Parts: sequence; C-alpha cells; structure tokens
Amino acid sequence: MITERSSDILISVTDMSRLRIEHWLYSAPLWLRSLFRRRRVEQELDEEFAYHVERKTEEFIAQGLTPEEARRAARRSIDGLTQRKEECREARRTNGIDNTVRDIRYSLRVLAKSPGFTVVAVATLALAIGANAVVFGIVNGLVLRPLNVPNGTRVRGIERDKVWGYTSYPDYIDVRDRNRSFESIAAYNIDGAGLDTGSGDPIAAPLYEVSGNYFDTLGVQPYLGRVVHASDERGPNSAPYIVLTYAFWQAHFQGDRGVIGRVVRLNRHPFTIVGVTPPDFHGTLLFFSPSLFVPIVNHQQIGDDNGLDVRARRWVFDTFGLLKPGVTPAQAATDLNSIGAWLATTYPKEDREMRYFLARPDLPGIDSAAKAFVAALMLLAGLILLAACANLGNLFAARAADRAREVALRLALGASRARILRGLFTEALLIAIAGGTAGLLGSVALLRALSTWRPIPRFPIQVPVQPDASVYVVALALALASGFLFGIVPVRQVLRTDPYQIVKAGSASTPGRRLTMRDALLVAQIAICAVLVTSSMVAMRGLARSINADFGFEPENAMLVDTNLFAAGYSGEARPAMQKRMREAVAAIPGVRAAGVIDNPPLVEGWTNTTVFTDQTTDLRPANAVAEVVIYAMSPEYFEAAGTRLLMGRNIDAHDDGNSPRVAVVNREFARRVFGSAGNAIGHFFKRRDGTRIQVVGITGDGKYTTYVAEDRQPVMFLSLAQSPSSETWLVVRSERDAQQLATAIRRAIRDVDAGLPLYMETWRKGMDGALFAGRVATVSLGVLGAMGAVLALTGIFGMAAYSVSRRLKELGIRLALGARKREMLGAALGRAVRLLAVGSAVGLALGILASRLLAYIVYQATPRDPVVLGGVVAAMALLGLVATWIPAQRALSLDPVRLLREE
Repeated sequence: MITERSSDILISVTDMSRLRIEHWLYSAPLWLRSLFRRRRVEQELDEEFAYHVERKTEEFIAQGLTPEEARRAARRSIDGLTQRKEECREARRTNGIDNTVRDIRYSLRVLAKSPGFTVVAVATLALAIGANAVVFGIVNGLVLRPLNVPNGTRVRGIERDKVWGYTSYPDYIDVRDRNRSFESIAAYNIDGAGLDTGSGDPIAAPLYEVSGNYFDTLGVQPYLGRVVHASDERGPNSAPYIVLTYAFWQAHFQGDRGVIGRVVRLNRHPFTIVGVTPPDFHGTLLFFSPSLFVPIVNHQQIGDDNGLDVRARRWVFDTFGLLKPGVTPAQAATDLNSIGAWLATTYPKEDREMRYFLARPDLPGIDSAAKAFVAALMLLAGLILLAACANLGNLFAARAADRAREVALRLALGASRARILRGLFTEALLIAIAGGTAGLLGSVALLRALSTWRPIPRFPIQVPVQPDASVYVVALALALASGFLFGIVPVRQVLRTDPYQIVKAGSASTPGRRLTMRDALLVAQIAICAVLVTSSMVAMRGLARSINADFGFEPENAMLVDTNLFAAGYSGEARPAMQKRMREAVAAIPGVRAAGVIDNPPLVEGWTNTTVFTDQTTDLRPANAVAEVVIYAMSPEYFEAAGTRLLMGRNIDAHDDGNSPRVAVVNREFARRVFGSAGNAIGHFFKRRDGTRIQVVGITGDGKYTTYVAEDRQPVMFLSLAQSPSSETWLVVRSERDAQQLATAIRRAIRDVDAGLPLYMETWRKGMDGALFAGRVATVSLGVLGAMGAVLALTGIFGMAAYSVSRRLKELGIRLALGARKREMLGAALGRAVRLLAVGSAVGLALGILASRLLAYIVYQATPRDPVVLGGVVAAMALLGLVATWIPAQRALSLDPVRLLREE
C-alpha cells in the first residue's frame, strides 16, 4: 500500500531523475543537445542573434540614426541573418540530420499532393515485395532452415542411387554397425495404425516406426517421461512402447501428465505410453507430422509382416546419421560406398551394388525437377520485382519530366543539383519503405496461413513456412534496393536540366523519336510480364490436361473405401473371406455397377516395387533383373470397377486362387521391357526374386500408377489377390449414384458385415489430390505471378500512354484543329506505346517459351508450344494493351482544340 509519505518520496525521486537528465543534457556537447533539445537550442540561437541585433541597433542610434534606420543597419551589418543561422547549425554538426528531416517533410507533402501516383507506386511495390517475401519464406522454411534439432547441423540423410531411402532392415543394421564416419545411424518408417485409448473406438494414428537410437541421434529430449533408446531393442516385438507427439497428447489426452505408463492398444496389441516429445519436434520429415512414435522392432504388430529380418525386402523408409566431428560428407559417402560394395558381394541374391550419397534428412526424395521449379519460382518472383522497379522507374522519370519547371526554378534560385536529387531519392525511399512494409505484412499473413494449411486433410501434411527474422531482413533489403533502383532513373534528367531553357520555353520539350530510357524500361517490363503470363498459361493448360488425362483407369463415378483388416484383428484365411464378404455386400447396393478389391489403388496412397527376371535367368541376383516393376494385388472384379480396359488375353478370375499356377496381367510397358512386345507376352513366363514363375494371361494399356502424375512410363503387373494375400484392402465401387448417398449406403452395408471395421471413404478423384498436388501448387503459384505481371503491364502501358498524351496535348490540339481524323490522332498519341507493347510482348513470349520447358516436369503434359497457350498469351497481352490505352485514347479523342490553344 502506497502512503502519502511514500508517494511524496516517489515524486521527489522522479523530479530528481528529471533534473539530472536535464543537467546532463545542458552540460553535454552542443551537437548532442541539438538532437534532444532542438527547440531549446533554436530558442537560444534566436535569443543570441536578437541580443547582437539590439546591441548594434543601440550603437547606430548613438551615431544619430533613427530607431528604424538603426535596426535596418544592424541587420545589414550581420550580413544575412538566415545564412548566419545556417552556419551556426553547421557548426553543431547536425545540419545533415536537419536537412534529412526537411527532405522527408517536403517529400511527404509532395507525395500527399499526388495521392493517385503515391497509391499506385506503393501498391505496385507492395505486390512485388510481398511476392518475393513469400517465395523466400517458402525457400527458407523448406530449404535454407536447418533441421530443428540440437544436432541438426551434423545430421545427414543417407540415400541410395539418388532415390529416397527404402532399404531393408538387415542392410540398415550392417551400415549402422560397419561404418566409421557416423557416431550413430538411425532409421524410421512411415505407417499408420488404429489406436484404442480405452474408448472402444480406434483412432487412425499416423506414426513413425523408429530405431531405438532415433531420438539419441537427433539429440531430442522428452518433454514428459522418456523416449525410446537402443537398450529397449531386444528382438522382434520386444519394445511395446509409444512416444506421443506434443500436439497429439494435447488433442487426445488433454495434456494429462498421468498418461505416462498408461497401456493402450495399437492394432489391438498392448503398448505402454512412455513419453511425450517437445512441442517444436514434429518428426524428421519436413512435411509429415506423425501422431506418435513406436520402435521399429515391433513392425510385425504395426505393418503385419515378418519383413524385419528379410534382407531382400526394402521397406524401411529412410535412414540418417550423425557425422563424427571432422568428417566431411564426401568422406562419409566413400565409407558408405565401401559398405555397399561389401553388401553386394556378400549377399548377391538380395543386394546389388548401389552408390550412397548424403542429403538433407528432412527432404528425402526431392528430385531435380522440384528443385528446378523452386529455383524458377524464385527467378520469376525476382522478375516481378524487376518489372515493378521498371514500372516505378518509368513513373518517376515521367514525374521528373512533369516537374522540370519546378526543378529549373529551384536550380535558378540557387539550389544545388545534389540537394534536388537527394529529395527525389527521399521520395523513392519513402515509397519503398511504405510498399515494403505493406508487402511484408501481407506476406507474413500468407506464410502463417500456409503453415496451418492442410492440403490433404486425410494425412498430417503441413507446410512449415512460419516467417522468421530472415524474412523481415530480406524484405527490408529488397525494399531499399528497389527504392535505389527506381530512384536512380531520373538522375540523368536532373543532371542535364538547363534551367534557363526550361524557364524561357515555359515547359519541357516534346520527346523525339529516338529510344529513351523510359521506352527501354517499358519494353523490359512488358517482356518480363509476358514471360510470367506465358508460364502461368502453360501451367494452367497442363493442369487442365492432367485432370482429363488417360490414367489407365476412370476416376469419375468411382468411390474408394479404405479399411485395414489387420488393425481390425483379421489374419490368415479370415482376410480373403472378409474381403469377399465386403465386396459382395457393397456390390448388392442398388445402383452399384461393379465393386472390386485392390491392395493400393493407383495415384492415391502408396505402391510396392519389386524386381523381375526373364524365365531363362537362373542367377537371380538384383544385377541380373530385367526390370523393376510396380506390383498390385487385385480381385477379379477390379478392372471393371476401375474402368481399366483389357487389350489382350483374359482377366484374372475366381479360379486363380492359391491352389492354381501363378498368373498376372501386365501393362504394355512391362511386356515391352520383359518380352520385347505385347504380342510376345501372352502365355509366357517371368520370374520373381524368390524364383516363383508367373504366367502372363492379359495385357492392359499403360497408365499412371504411383503418386506422381508426371511420372515416366512404369512397368506394372497385377496379381491375383487370392494368390498374393494382403491386409491392405481398398474397395473400388463404380456407381452413378450421388457420392454422399453412396457413401452412406456403403457404410451401412459394411457395418452389417462387421461394425468394428475402420472405414475411410472418398471419391477416386478426391483421392488423387496428392498426385495432382505438385501440379496444382505450380499452377496456382505461376497463376498468381502471372496476374501480378498482368497488373504491372497494365499500369506500365497506361502510364506510358497517359504520359505520351499529356506531353503532346498542344501538338494533338493543332492536329485536330487542322482536320486530323480520329485514326491519325490515335496513331500520333498512342502509336509509340502500342509499338513498345508489341516489341515487349514478342520478346517476352520467346523467353517464356524457353523458360517454360521445366514445367513439363512438374505439371503433367505442360508444353510451351501449345497453340492454345500461344494464342492465349497474344490475346492476353492485346487485351492488356487495349484496357491500358482506353482512358488515354478517350482523352486524346475528346480534346477541344480551341480551349487548349487558348490556354497555351
């Protein structure tokens, strides 16, 4: 409680502090006092000069002058009061600050008098700075920023033959134990399971299966409890432990600290929760955030197979290691390659020699096409900024020409050219700072929205691009650099200004026919914008084609129903029987044309690869394989439900069960690689790695099979689900019924079969969102940049056309008075702008065709030589020119020559 006495003491202390500060400022050097006590110092200066004037006045009065004459004489004796004050200010060494403040105030007044110019300039720069800040934020978050773990700078991903991870667990053990370059090497696999916390309704939980040294290699400490360690691994199914992520713990356990030690069921197996990870740790992959972590030695309980000790089965998603101090990535790669050679020699039937290389651990599988697209996106964003600078440079050059009389008068009155240029640069920097601030605020909001965006709701995929200090620094640097770039454009005009000629002529001379700096800037700007428009149209055209491409199946009117029989407790012979019951129950729904089962539908979630050999091959080492193929297991009704056409032979039928010879339906690419042609494949055999002979009974057309629409042709074989059982069960249901009504009927039918089966349903077209994701992101990104380019081209052409008309009003008035026709008037007023538009568009279109080549790697069937694209670009640029010149053209045609000449 503050008493009256204590309050007085506080006031006294405050007064004493203020007096000390004032005393310190009063005794400080004059330049420091001028900064913090400017008004008092100016008052003292005025008093000092007033004192000298009074003393001089008294002296002149004593000499016999009247008071008025004495005061005038006293002022004259000081030889210019204002100049002497300026000399005193310069002596304080704060004149530069004073001049800067004056320049800022003057520039703000000038900009406020031209609100249209100011708004357009700030908005133009805000778009450009914002686009570059967003692109840099994405690159910074995905590429530049190191892995957010204590040992992030020393952690390196281990990839083979420049394809992501996927190694066998025994191979991982050998690499981990035999290397001499890493302190430790860890492995993990992505999977999913049904987690029952006791409520009886399992939660679909995406998870990492991790090696025991996973957290120790990364240096991650638990937020609560403990993490798993290498000491927990004592063989298959020996570590039934769960480590929850912080977000999952908060969402499903409400942050209950008593969760440690609780036993839950994962795929109906008991697991003990032992810890919670820190809030900022979301796993190793940049895009995929799991809900929990389980030891990889318990893979049989999660993935339903005994592949832990099978060297030939590559299912471990990725591996990474912690480099020893002083070991370079090149030395580590050499060490790993020696182990790879040893594996190929020691296990010739399971391993072929592969080249190891080190990469980022959080971005496995990011191929050269994606990297090239990111680089191209940065380049296009840079072009946006250059176009904006060219646009603003053009506007500033035109503005400087319009202010030529003002500049000439200031020069004639004694202002230096440096002072005038400093004022122009101040205006440019003010606009740059305002535009940069607006662009940065918009980019930060967009980056934060992207960080919370879930592009594929079914999976925990995120885009971690939260802005940090580097984004702010880059935006500020770009704003200042941009202000300098477009602010330097009118320098030559000011330096060459002849004040005598301009004041005498009354206005600046009309520009001649030669190419000026403004013309060159406009051509460059239009060319850049044409590149952006071309790239965006290529991407949009390619995406439209990809949506309607031939995938080898028909996604329209097809529903996908996903369930996991292993998670529901089905094993052995119970699985095929359950799959049959489910298919028959769904096929009986009114309106369903066909229903089939496949282990993984193409272009949706995942796939399996295997190597195949010719029937004549006896040495089944990987090096002797004839092809690596995608493999699917399906029921006889799948092709009809998927809309896949059979070109030759027969389909798999009900007789192709476990007691009959192994058969397969292959695509044309498989037949070409293994047998030379489709005609040679029917009835012939090939071998799998385990020596099983499979006969080809049918041929289908080529399609798209993995999760990448722009993939090259893949050899594929479809096996009988009865001969290759799988717990992965996807029902493909073809029907003309409404999707929502069909989903309700399917759910009811399967609940009647088994109410405990976990189900996820979506249309096949919706399921392809992941496969189309890269193309859609490319199209949206380039579309936004193209729209920005179009806006910049619009404002640039409009500025040029409006400036041309305003500078030639007198000439146009004379032409009109002499009887010129409208076509001639338009040609004289806008011909130059139209010619520059045509030249810039042609150059930009040619550059766009060259720059758009890499889009074919990202957007399926994107081609820059598409006649529709070429015609669209020409039409778009012509429309931009028409819209931009409409208002200046109307102004030129509505001139009143009598009034105009009278004003002149």
